[in-house]
Order: sequence, then C-alpha cells, then structure tokens
Amino acid sequence: MSMNRRGLLGLFGAGAAAGCATLPSGEDVAVAFAHGVASGDPATDRVILWTRVTPEVGQAGPVSVVWRVLEAEGDRVVATGSVMTGPERDYTVKVDAAGLKPGRDYRYDFAVGEARSPLGRTRTLAAGGMAPVNLAVASCQLHPGGLFNAYEAIAALPSLDAVVHLGDYIYEYGAQEDAYGMATGAKLGRVPQPPHEIVTLADYRLRHAQYKTDPDLQAAHARAPFICVWDDHETANDAWMHGAENHQPETEGDFAQRKAAALKAYYEWMPIREAEPGALREAIHRSFHFGDVASLMMVETRLTGRIEPLDYAKDLTAMEGPDGEPVLDLDAFRAKLNDPGRDLMGAQQRDWLKHELSASKARGRPWQVLGNQVVMARVAGPDVSRTLTEAEVEGLMARIPEAYRDQFEQALFLFRMGLPFNLDAWDGYPAGRERLYAVFAEAGVQPIVLSGDSHAFWVNELKDAGGARRAVEFGTSAISSPSIGDAIGGFPLGAALMQANDEVRFCDQSAKGFILLTLTEDRAEAALMQVSTLFAKPFEVSALKQVVLIRADGAITGV
Repeated sequence: MSMNRRGLLGLFGAGAAAGCATLPSGEDVAVAFAHGVASGDPATDRVILWTRVTPEVGQAGPVSVVWRVLEAEGDRVVATGSVMTGPERDYTVKVDAAGLKPGRDYRYDFAVGEARSPLGRTRTLAAGGMAPVNLAVASCQLHPGGLFNAYEAIAALPSLDAVVHLGDYIYEYGAQEDAYGMATGAKLGRVPQPPHEIVTLADYRLRHAQYKTDPDLQAAHARAPFICVWDDHETANDAWMHGAENHQPETEGDFAQRKAAALKAYYEWMPIREAEPGALREAIHRSFHFGDVASLMMVETRLTGRIEPLDYAKDLTAMEGPDGEPVLDLDAFRAKLNDPGRDLMGAQQRDWLKHELSASKARGRPWQVLGNQVVMARVAGPDVSRTLTEAEVEGLMARIPEAYRDQFEQALFLFRMGLPFNLDAWDGYPAGRERLYAVFAEAGVQPIVLSGDSHAFWVNELKDAGGARRAVEFGTSAISSPSIGDAIGGFPLGAALMQANDEVRFCDQSAKGFILLTLTEDRAEAALMQVSTLFAKPFEVSALKQVVLIRADGAITGV
C-alpha cells in the first residue's frame, strides 16, 4: 500500500470544516491549536480528550476552552462543556468526557472564540460481545531519527480501536553534532528543541511540544484513542527508581526533581487519565477491557519497582587467572545477575496484575494482553564464532562502521560466554521474570506480551526456568529510532539471535514500523508492519511477517 499524507490530511481537514459551524465560543482571546488534538484511556462510557492552545505572544492569562463530542456521523452533539487552562499547565487541556455509549465511534473538537481545533475521532470500549479488536502497537519515536511515516500508516487504517504506545514517546538528548540520531536529524531539519539535553520542566514541556507539531503524529492521535505508558526516555536513558544512566547528579541535580518535572510534563501533554488524589504518580499500571474478547493490562517497569540495571563495563569484573593473567569473573557476575532481589515490577504491581489476569479469565475473555515496555524473552547474545569462520568474522568486522567497530568487537567477545544480549530488558532481572511467570501460572493464563524499547521486531515464545511455556511475545520495532542493525551494516543480527536462542522465533533488527494486532474470539493475528523508508514521502507499508495464534479448548497454538 502506498502512503501519501496529502490525502489523509485532506480527510481530517474536510471533517473539521464541516463539523464546527455551530460550536459555541469560549473566551474572546487569540489562540491557535498548533499541536492538534488527541484522545486516550477509553472506557465504556468515557474517554480522555486532549489539546493545547497556543496564545499570542504577550498573552499569559487563563483561557476558557469549549469542548464537544459529536456522533460519528452528522452534527448531533452528545456532550459538551468548558474548561480553563493557563501557564500553570502549559496551556494544555484535558477533559474526561463522560456519558458516552459503549463500543461507539465519536468525533470531538475544541474552540476558543473563533479559533477552532481540528476534528478528532475516538472510540469507547465495548461493554460486551465478541466484535473483533484492532490495536496498533507503537514505540520509540526519535524525532531526529526520521519521518514518522509509520504514524501516517496507522492514521490510514480502516478499522482501529486504539493505539497502544509502549514508551519512548520523546527522547531527552540534545542537538549536538554527535548526539543520538543527529546524523539523520541534521539532514532532515529535525533538530531537537530545546537544543540541549532536557532536564527542567520547561525543557520537557518544549520537547513534548515539538513532537506534537509533527503532522503524522497529529494524524494518528486524531484517528483513535492512545493507551500509553512511558519507558525510560520520557525521563532519561536506562531510568530506574532512583536514577538513570543518562543522569549525572553532579551537573544535572537531583534525579527526583528531574523525574518530577518529566512526569508533570508527561501528564500535561499526554491523553492519559490523571492519577487519583494521593496515588503515586509513577504508578500508571491500569486495565482496559474490550468487550468479551480481550483485557489489556498496561504495566509500569521503570519508576515504581525497578532496581538499578547491571552494566557489563561496571559489573563484569576481572580476577587473577591460573597463569597470573586477569580473566573475567563470570561466576561473580552471574551471582549478581541471579540475585533473588533483582526486580523491575514490585510485589504490589504483581498482586494487582494477578488479580486482573484472574478476573479476565473468570469473565471468559479468551485473550489477556500485557502492554509491557522491554523485551521479556531470554535472549543470549549470538556467538558468531560457532557459525562463521575466522575469515568470515574478519570480513564482518571490516563491514562494521569504524565508529562502532570496537564496541561490536567487545560485544561479540562477551556473547561467546552466553551472556544476555540486553541487561536493561527482563534478561537483566531473571528472578523478577520468574516471579512474573509464576503469576501467569497461578492465574491460569498464557498472555500475549507486547514489548517495545528494542527498536526491533520480535516473535518470542516465553518459557520459565523449567521450560514451561508461559506466554507469547510480540515486540514492535521503532517508529523512527535507530536500530543496532542500522549501525552494523549487513550483518544478519536477527537471524543470528534466532539461531542462538530457543525462545526467539523471529527477529528483525533493521525494519521500522508498528504491529497491527487483531483479536477475535478464537484467533489472534499479529502483523509486523514495516515502512519502506524514514527519509522521504511517499513510502510503502507492508507486512514483514504475520503470526496467527489459535485458541481452542483453553489452549493456544501457534508460534
């Protein structure tokens, strides 16, 4: 299918022009709706509606914004109201629009005086029944990394219940010549704003604002409700409860203050339901039920229960070998890795998840789905010395760009020892993963696990330490963030990971795009959708791979 944004924007523009003639006016001030509209966190009777008004320069007071919800067709208004916004929340607007009917499509918009927003589409959750559920699964959208062509493709989908976003909605890096993604960003004119690494509330707000000026992201938000969780880059790379790899207290201050600023901006700028009064703002795990077909549990694995990730450079130490030469102390490292205290979810969230999974099964829903941030499968790095000759390895190294050659050579050395491919994923927390698998077993379910973060496509069969199958994992690649496969030339890393790991049934480390997950009473189909380019329009979108799971007599077959 060939994609071109012109026709898509024309569709939304025509709807907006036709639907706004009778919208009541708000306060008579001059504003623009430069960041589009969005909806999120749908329920059977309500949905979050979002926009942001941009006042004229020099105008800094409060603004009254009128909102309305219309039926999918025609001009009948089914809900309306007004809300105040101002500089205290960066002029963002968030409405929990209630009184809607289950399983319905709606349109919505906003107005301030004569200024009117684009028209958005949203959908409530079905209260029951076995209507098919269509979910687009997205993650990792580095603005300098390339055009958001995948979002244009998502916006054009003919049937879509929700977009499940698994995190890395923004990135914190600056615009230095050697900053992440800037080799591409400089060529495309996609330069981060502000141009430095974001640390303060003003910084995070401006970065969110820049992302939401992207027309393809705006089109996707206007197409269907988003169900979102954050990963690490919404705060800083490789974040955990009390710090991050990309946070230096000596120059960037207290991490808790930076995290608070990041979360305030996130809640302002994202169509996510606000935390209950007194609740921990980091605890955004929550459930969504799509009729009698599926339950979606969004989990949080960064800021509420994750202890500090291990790091090979810091935690894999040397000891004196038999001949007096230093050797790596693998036993000591594996003891750290397998420490029973290593966790990234926490007991409270696991208890919540067990209850939700058990309740979904008791209701008779055939599918339980986890919206999870990082790859869950057991994935050891590939030992290429077992499959390539010495000459082939030398040829491989010659093809690796010089900037990555030393790093890649070190990784290949470590992978000969069967060490994990990624310590920031569930592989860095094996005891916590076993506790999670025990929850699956106790609830009597084998869920579909959705994963982001890796910038790669995955199909994995998840097994516990005893070899019992506990879940199936579909990992989505990035919308635009660079992949390891991009950096190492033509080396077939995905194929090497498949060969080295029993749980990895499919892996592609280069393609970019999203997953289209379709769920029916007895069938789950995951289409790994790739875009042909991140650097131009028009582009092509196609299914890189399609996987079908069949549920019959309580058992799942496939993968």
